[in-house]
Amino acid sequence: MSQTEIILDRRINRRLRTKSNKAFDIVIAIFCCFMILTYLLPFINIIARSLSSPNALVNNRVSFLPVEFTWESYVYVFSDAAFSRSLIFTAILTVICTAFSMFMTVLCAFPLTYDNLKGRNFINILIILTMYFNAGTIPNYILMKQLDLLDNPLVLILPGCLSVFNMIILRSFFWGIHESLRESAELDGAGPFTVLMHIYLPLSKPVLATLALFYAVGRWNGFSDALMYVTRIDYHPIQLKLYQIINNRASIEVAAQEGFTSPVVAEGLKAASVMFATVPILLVYPRLQRYFISGVTIGAVKG
Repeated sequence: MSQTEIILDRRINRRLRTKSNKAFDIVIAIFCCFMILTYLLPFINIIARSLSSPNALVNNRVSFLPVEFTWESYVYVFSDAAFSRSLIFTAILTVICTAFSMFMTVLCAFPLTYDNLKGRNFINILIILTMYFNAGTIPNYILMKQLDLLDNPLVLILPGCLSVFNMIILRSFFWGIHESLRESAELDGAGPFTVLMHIYLPLSKPVLATLALFYAVGRWNGFSDALMYVTRIDYHPIQLKLYQIINNRASIEVAAQEGFTSPVVAEGLKAASVMFATVPILLVYPRLQRYFISGVTIGAVKG
């Protein structure tokens, strides 16, 4: 085969590969668009239902655009003092839980990076065992009762203040920080606290932001612990309030038909409540997005 034929053959193969790559990119783009629509369309439907009239909701005429546009559902939800109180309480609770959980996670992960920590392997095994074994609902309830935590806001903070999974992520990230940085600081007289504050934490901003987002979303969306341990309405988080609204949907509709309550249909009330419970946490994500993406991919880069 001549040199010219070899060059032509290479060009043909390159063009075929280029066409194949473009076709693959198109297929991936179509699949991504389909997945985006799968997640986005239900959210758009919720927005449309929250802005539609009760008559349109009753007749199932709402799809992805509001029908007979109205703010009635939002006015009804916003005028509900219990709902507004739950929203404020949940926001405060989320901030406190996130800060306390991050403190506990750092406090647990950092000492486990020291090779000379006595019993480190035993402590690691003991912590990991808690991921596989749990006492169960009834023993947990009895424990909360004996600790006098029932109907106490601390019951929404203390039991879930440390996620073993998140701690393992942070510990693995700390292990990826070169030991020479710590050793040089220790030679200059720095103690563990100084090493943590001036070396490890500044280098761990991406993973810390990611874990903080995990904790915040988990607390904001959590309601099962409040459902089991809290009966006082003042300590009901927003998701529990939403759960109650959805559970009482049938009774609200029956009462509305009998003329005993507001003409706002339960579907519109539910949709407006979902929006109130979802939007605040969505507003937080863009501020942490660059840290979140970096924190999620950092393990693959280091590995």
